[in-house]
Amino acid sequence: MRTERAEGSGVVQSVHRALTILGLLARDGELGVSELASALGVHRSTASRLVAALAEHEMVQQPEVRGRVRLGPGVLRLAGAANARLDLVQEARPVCRVLAARTNETVNVAVLADRSALYVDQVIGPSTITAYNWVGQHVPLHATANGRILVSELPPSVRLGAWGSAPVGYTEHTVTDPATLEELVLRARAQGYALVRDELDVGLTALAAPVRNAHGELCASISVSGPTFRIGPARVGELVPLLLRAAEDVSARLGWHGTSSVSGAGRPAASP
Repeated sequence: MRTERAEGSGVVQSVHRALTILGLLARDGELGVSELASALGVHRSTASRLVAALAEHEMVQQPEVRGRVRLGPGVLRLAGAANARLDLVQEARPVCRVLAARTNETVNVAVLADRSALYVDQVIGPSTITAYNWVGQHVPLHATANGRILVSELPPSVRLGAWGSAPVGYTEHTVTDPATLEELVLRARAQGYALVRDELDVGLTALAAPVRNAHGELCASISVSGPTFRIGPARVGELVPLLLRAAEDVSARLGWHGTSSVSGAGRPAASP
């Protein structure tokens, strides 16, 4: 037990020192390893190992051997991703509120996170009594409307990798056959939205549509979800135009002013 605590303490200390290095470089621009060691109160070899670990992940750069250290491109990538996500939530929130009010259902915004969909915002409709808080949750791509939208413009081989070799069946309705999943994704891309019933949870139906950034790239998805008994075929026909308009509005707020080139987008299709 003591060994585990000691190892844990050492890891935390190393993380603290690494973050301190990043803070020092952000403040001063460039510093030598000896200067970093002095600021940290550690031996030069310890500071050098920390710099090497940060450099491996491109958090810092040391152009010359034993040269001065500066922040690397990895920091910019993290900052850019964080800013983009914050911008997405900020711009999508008012649109989500309107959509939730008009549909009386739960509205979620999700982004692609490796092999899952990460929910970054949620607005609950005024008539919804209880709802699960999806914010911060990772959900499977193959069994959700958001997931199928998020992978809809990836190459087929990448989608196949995203499903995994054996997609999990969460309910008896979950589609796990890769070929069928590919057909459903292509249908979603063609009609401009995805519809999933009872595949992640029995009794839950969701529709999702793509959100685009200023470059026209699919960067997120927005969904409307609610009890399956309340979202039958007729209701789907009512929800789709509202959902597509909301997706267009969020995209416009992010700087995208193009028009959809997908033929037939927005026409309700048979439930998969």
